[in-house]
Amino acid sequence: MLGDRLRYWTFFPSVEAGWGRVPAWGFARAVETRCAQVPEATRVFGYVPMGGDFVVTARHVDERGLRDGSAHRGKLPAAYNAYRWAEPGSLDDARMVLQPLFITAVLLARSLARSSRVVLSSASSKTALGTAYLLGRAGIEVAGLTASADFVSTLGVYDEVLGYDAVGKLERRATTFVDLAGSASVRAAVHQHLRETLEASVVVGATHVDAGGGTGTLPGPQPTFFFAPDHLRGGLDAEALTTFRELLDWSAGWLELERRDGPEAVVTAWNDVVIGRVPPTTGLSLAL
Repeated sequence: MLGDRLRYWTFFPSVEAGWGRVPAWGFARAVETRCAQVPEATRVFGYVPMGGDFVVTARHVDERGLRDGSAHRGKLPAAYNAYRWAEPGSLDDARMVLQPLFITAVLLARSLARSSRVVLSSASSKTALGTAYLLGRAGIEVAGLTASADFVSTLGVYDEVLGYDAVGKLERRATTFVDLAGSASVRAAVHQHLRETLEASVVVGATHVDAGGGTGTLPGPQPTFFFAPDHLRGGLDAEALTTFRELLDWSAGWLELERRDGPEAVVTAWNDVVIGRVPPTTGLSLAL
């Protein structure tokens, strides 16, 4: 749905018209190289296609990794073009599943540091849970809107958990709404209920693909889009990396990582996610 708008199809162009190479976060090894600074068998972590191979033009190679300087990626967000050196480790599966989501949570929590109260939709998503954990640690009140109230309530990161049909139960006072689901109907319900008490409305995700719609007539502040790479132009600082590792340790208490190998397993996993069969307590690590 966002492949054209956010240019995800541009990273790994397909040679077949009408088809695209789906991007994902993961690990890759150099199997052929013409760059002396990147010898064969070098292992990196970064943005990779769901395919057997891809070609990068190694630029800015240093002690941390490299950047892909391919011409077609020149105008794409820099955060997606960086590849970090990555020797195999025990946290590899967790890093693949959680790094882009929890890094977004770290950046989002920072941007919400002055909020009076934060309401997060899609409260069972990894990004929402990480954000709620960090906001709660900072003493900010957090409420969650979710269809998985039983699971979300067990984690203790929300002061209040409500179903999507219970928005009207939110106390009307100063609030920042963060929409991680992209549901126009939920967003409209929050705006209609909180109205002038809404301090800000932030859109982060768009998982509710069948619930889009305009926002021009909503009462209160107009929604603004939060795109994590825009907040990464200066790279990740030491504090952000430390916070990310803290979130990794915390998630180990409730997230089960499941490894699946082979092309058929990848396709099955894709279909499982599309129809909503994968529970929020499971993370999938896939290998071709």
